[in-house]
This record gives sequence, C-alpha cells and structure tokens, in this order.
Amino acid sequence: MNRVRVAKDKADLVKAIATSPERDSAPFETYADAIAFAAALGANRKQRSPLQEISNREPAPIALEVFLSRGYDRLIKLLAVTATQDPKILSITDPACETQRLEIFEEYANAGLAILKEEFRGAVDYTERLMLVVLEGRSAAESFPEDFDLSRFLG
Repeated sequence: MNRVRVAKDKADLVKAIATSPERDSAPFETYADAIAFAAALGANRKQRSPLQEISNREPAPIALEVFLSRGYDRLIKLLAVTATQDPKILSITDPACETQRLEIFEEYANAGLAILKEEFRGAVDYTERLMLVVLEGRSAAESFPEDFDLSRFLG
C-alpha cells in the first residue's frame, strides 16, 4: 500500500499546523490537508525538494487512501503531469507511475513545508501567518495580466 511520507525535519511543523486532540485550533484539520496545502504552495513557487530522512513517528507515512478520501487525488495527478509533461504518468495500471506521482507530490510538499517553516519563523499564531502567505500569493497572481485576455482585441 502506497503512503505519503514527510521529511523528519518537517514533522514538527506538520504537527503544529494540523489539529490534534491536544490542540483543537490549528489552520488545518488533518495532516493530509497540511501536506496537500504545502504541495500546492511548493508547486506555486516552482520548488521541489527531495526527502532526505523520513519521519517514522508522528506524522508517520500516511496512507494514500486518506488523501484520496479528502479529494486530493486530482492535485496529486495534476502536479505529476505538470512536473513530467507526460500524460502517461496518469496510468492506473502501472504501479511505477503511482509511485512516481507520490514522489513528485512529496517533493512539492517538502519544498512547501520548507517555505512555511521560513515564513513562520518567530510567529506565535501560525494561522495568521498562513493567511498572509495565501494573500501574498493571491495578490502576486492578480498583479500579472492574464495571458489569454481577448478583450483587448475588441473595439
């Protein structure tokens, strides 16, 4: 069974930003949500980082089914196709393709977690800092004109 792994040096951050029995207020409801957000952030910043040492404790590698049940299968596939520029990576019959998709997802998540770790340095409230990261990304996206704005060709 395939699992999504977290780098050992990012495990404490994942625990800190996901809700747990000890802490009922955190930016993310589950570890899977935090990791998926980090993967999207890594992809947004065009950064991938291979995992070195893997966390075997909290959070231990998370079953792929957890991500699928939360609807992250599309994100995993989109990141894989974007990274490889090869639609064959979407094969459901080739186990090597699934392994490669997960590795790409993990690398984007690892880079995203490194970005968050830097952004959160010295922060007391991770939720507030996270909102700033989201707003910063949103305003950066809005500052670039759309590539296919055909309205400029109209009278």
